[in-house]
Amino acid sequence: PRPKLLDGTLAADVGFDPFGFAGADKQSLYYMREAEIKHCRLAMLAVVGWPLAELWDKPIADAAGLPTLLTKSGESPSLLNGGLDKIDVVYWIAVVTLAGIVELENADAKEAKPKEYLPGDCNFDPLNLFPKDKEGQKQMMTKEIKHGRIAMMAILGFAIQEAI
Repeated sequence: PRPKLLDGTLAADVGFDPFGFAGADKQSLYYMREAEIKHCRLAMLAVVGWPLAELWDKPIADAAGLPTLLTKSGESPSLLNGGLDKIDVVYWIAVVTLAGIVELENADAKEAKPKEYLPGDCNFDPLNLFPKDKEGQKQMMTKEIKHGRIAMMAILGFAIQEAI
């Protein structure tokens, strides 16, 4: 049976929630959607960045006169195959700072327009790609969620491949 909260109003909502992740109320549903969108966006970046890092790390490092950060087998450093100790602390500080800025922008968007706020809205659309009409917005958000879900599965596949 279709969960009561999943009534089709959210983008990419097909009423499928066998484990009850949607929660018991709208607030928890929006919280989970927000988390899903953030994970989708990270996965979409990672699914492109992971193979490109493995392809371009050595040529870019050689051109810049820096050591390569790939493992001995040519894989990107990760928790599964090691090599994270080679990554400079400044990089991690920059990553945490950027994540903090994104979270602050997201909180600002929630406060600035509580009625019009959409899960995942970070006040960031420099190319003005987000449609103005409601139908176009829902289509765009559905595409983002679907592509993000596929990207999360792809990253899972990458991680499994690295582990074995």
